[in-house]
Formats: sequence, C-alpha cells, structure tokens
Amino acid sequence: MAEEVVLLDLWVSPYAARVKIALAEKGIEYESREEDLSNKSSLLLEMNPVYKKVPVLIHKGKPISESRIIVQYIDELWNHKSPLLPSDPYARAHARFWADFVDQKASPSLNLLLHYSSSESREAAEKELIEDFKVMEGELGKKPYFGGETFGFVDIAFIPSYRYYYGHETLGNFNLVEELPKLAAWVKRCLQRESVSKSLHDPNKVYEFISELRKKRGLE
Repeated sequence: MAEEVVLLDLWVSPYAARVKIALAEKGIEYESREEDLSNKSSLLLEMNPVYKKVPVLIHKGKPISESRIIVQYIDELWNHKSPLLPSDPYARAHARFWADFVDQKASPSLNLLLHYSSSESREAAEKELIEDFKVMEGELGKKPYFGGETFGFVDIAFIPSYRYYYGHETLGNFNLVEELPKLAAWVKRCLQRESVSKSLHDPNKVYEFISELRKKRGLE
C-alpha cells in the first residue's frame, strides 16, 4: 500500500498534518516525502502545477491537492473504517461549513503571528484570534468532538493548529486554558488519539521555526 500512496509533505504544515491524521485514522500506509519549498522538487511542480504547494497526495500515480479535498478523498475511498464525515447530508454540509470556517477565519488569525511587527499589531492579532476561537468553542459546546461523540472532519481540520498555540502564548499574552477552557480540553482529548499525537510535531519545535522565520523577516 505504501508504494501506492505518497504524500508530498512539509513537517511544519498544519495542512499536511491533516492528511497524515486522516491516513492514520484509516490505517493506510504511505510514503512521506519532505519538500523544501525554497527549492521545490520537480515532482511537486508536476503533481501540483497550479498552486505548487503541499500537501499533495499521490495515489496510484494520480495527484490530489488541497488538504480538505484530500481528506474527503481519503474518507470516500477507504470508507470501510472510521468514517470522518457523517452520512446524513445536512450533517455533512454542517461539518464542511465549520472546516471552511477554520480555513477562512481561524487559520488566517493564527498566521498573523508570523507578521505582526509592533505591540499594537500583536494585540490586534491576538484579539482576532481569540474571537475566532471563541466562535469555534461555541460550536464545540459540550460535545467531546465537533461532530459529537466521534472524532471527525472538523477535528482534523482544526487540531493541527494546536502546534501554533504555544507560539502565541510565548510571543504574546495569550493563554489557551484561561481564555478557552473547553477548547483546551478538546485539544487534550484529541492528543490522546495516536493518529493525532504521532502526526503533530512538538510545539516547541514549531515555535523555534516561527522565531527563525520572524528573524529572517526582520520582525524580531
């Protein structure tokens, strides 16, 4: 199976982590090929000529790009185990909506961490982040996972962002447990899953990566 499934990967990418979690949930073996985005491989350029970025899943020589599309492909193809999306059409649409919210709102708020250059811009970035995450916490409510009792599509879309929380807490005044206790409990619950814990790198390593990137951009 590993010979048929190849993931063009980047260790720090939360989007690539989504794919790794989905594959782990399904028990699919695969080969991970780490990309250097400053010197993109000919394979990446061939497999994703439009966006030229990771992740790309190559299954039997055919590429699938964009993480949410890849996760849905994995779920539909290997549908014998651990469904990631609900079967009910409305519930599926609901899950897709919140996964889209993660990409359109929550993830861009996290990305502001890489770009703020003053205390004012940091405070604005933190305010927007907390507001967006409180929306996600409201959707989570009292459920163990976003889909209810079962770990699924929205959890996979959102949990890789966890690795960046430490960077926010270290660079600013943000505390996940104090500000978002339900979300903090959800993070802890997700990290107890082997598919998640083995797919995410140490937040300290991610913070070091962020710090180096900010230094290169003259922001520190």
